[in-house]
Amino acid sequence: MSATTTQITQVGTVIIPVSDQDRALEFYVGKLGFEKRLDASFGQGGRWIEVAPPGAATTIALIPPGEGDLGGSEVSLTTRNAESDFSTLKARGVDTDAELIRMGDDVPPMFTFRDPDGNRLRMVQRG
Repeated sequence: MSATTTQITQVGTVIIPVSDQDRALEFYVGKLGFEKRLDASFGQGGRWIEVAPPGAATTIALIPPGEGDLGGSEVSLTTRNAESDFSTLKARGVDTDAELIRMGDDVPPMFTFRDPDGNRLRMVQRG
């Protein structure tokens, strides 16, 4: 096994598909005592919500399931350079998206890739 050369620094966000974002937000904030860290527009008419226990580095994103999603969660990893890691993983034969996702100035570059069992992981550039 060769040494890793990616820019991964931490698990950034665990993504949980929810059927009702407001109900999920009330549960995580109202019942569990989490902080609301982010509540913003995302993509075309979507909404991205992140919550976390006070002081935690890793957040939970509460998002509607995408078309064709079978449910379940998705792990989001933080990287210093999404473009570099995208190229590195693609060159290593990892099952990645066809292209790096860029949605404008307010959304960081990102891409999704799959492990050998088909589990999805998302790489998001932060910091």
